Amino acid sequence: MPCCVQKFTVKKMARHHLWILLFCLQTCLEAAGSDTDIFIVNGILGESATFPLNIQPSQKVTIISWHSKTSVAFITPGNFGEEPIVTITHQNYQERIRVSGQNYNLELRNLRIEDSGIYKADINVETSKMTTTRSYNLQVYRRLGKPKITQSFVTSVNSTCNVTLTCSVDKEEKNVTYSWSPYREEGNVLQIFQTPDNQEEAYTCTVRNPVSNNSDSISGQQLCADITMSPHIHRTGLMSGLAVLSLLIIILPSVVLFLLCKRGEGMIFSQGSFLKHFSKNPDASSKKTIYTYITVSRNTQPAESRIYDEIPQSKMEKTSTQNSKPLGTSSYEIVI
Repeated sequence: MPCCVQKFTVKKMARHHLWILLFCLQTCLEAAGSDTDIFIVNGILGESATFPLNIQPSQKVTIISWHSKTSVAFITPGNFGEEPIVTITHQNYQERIRVSGQNYNLELRNLRIEDSGIYKADINVETSKMTTTRSYNLQVYRRLGKPKITQSFVTSVNSTCNVTLTCSVDKEEKNVTYSWSPYREEGNVLQIFQTPDNQEEAYTCTVRNPVSNNSDSISGQQLCADITMSPHIHRTGLMSGLAVLSLLIIILPSVVLFLLCKRGEGMIFSQGSFLKHFSKNPDASSKKTIYTYITVSRNTQPAESRIYDEIPQSKMEKTSTQNSKPLGTSSYEIVI
């Protein structure tokens, strides 16, 4: 092969490889640009988020294609200056998309948590044959409510109250940060040493996420109120218990003794009445000893005992004259 032909072939091959290299470099740069230029869009659950395109009217858009995990919508210009025509390509976005007629910014309404993710807009205009791609990272957050401060591990030594405070939100949220004032500490846990000198201070927990913030406070007096009152309450309870026990020790025996005395008086009174009834005149009774016989049938059961009865002295002779006893009877000699 002649030398000139060989040189021409080498030049042609080198030029061909150079064009391939430039094409690959351009493609890589475009890809790198589209991946790195990602705009962060933060939205609030249930509200709206806007993807800014800011296309000028002079660019004369032909079509814009939006897609995320799936295809979202196609946007085409309206006729004679009318609003752009929006063609929804996925049912999850029905009646939730609005496009501005001035700059083609896309608004996604009634945001859901599952809407979070990467969105891309492929833009085609009349003035360029290249497709421009813009990328967005949509993050949907809940609006934060008032945080809750709880205290734990409360100890007290030498009038110093050691308290651990924990700040929390109702639901677990992503990208939530916690801060405390006046200490300017980060994190949801704060450990403090409360002394009588700083009881007037207030401790505030502030929670933040990219779309909202909220806070709550607790006073130093409220923190250690329970533990400072606990010894007093325990002493008061102990003294009250001892007082009640002392009263029981004093009163209970007195009540028992009183009841026993009342019962004894009743028994003595009953016995006294009994003796008085049957011995109204002990001297006279001792002088008048009367013997009598009471007839009791053998065939009958003993009736109620009516043994004790006073017999007048005028009947004593009649009683003594009864010398005969009927058959089938027995006599009991009773001293009255």
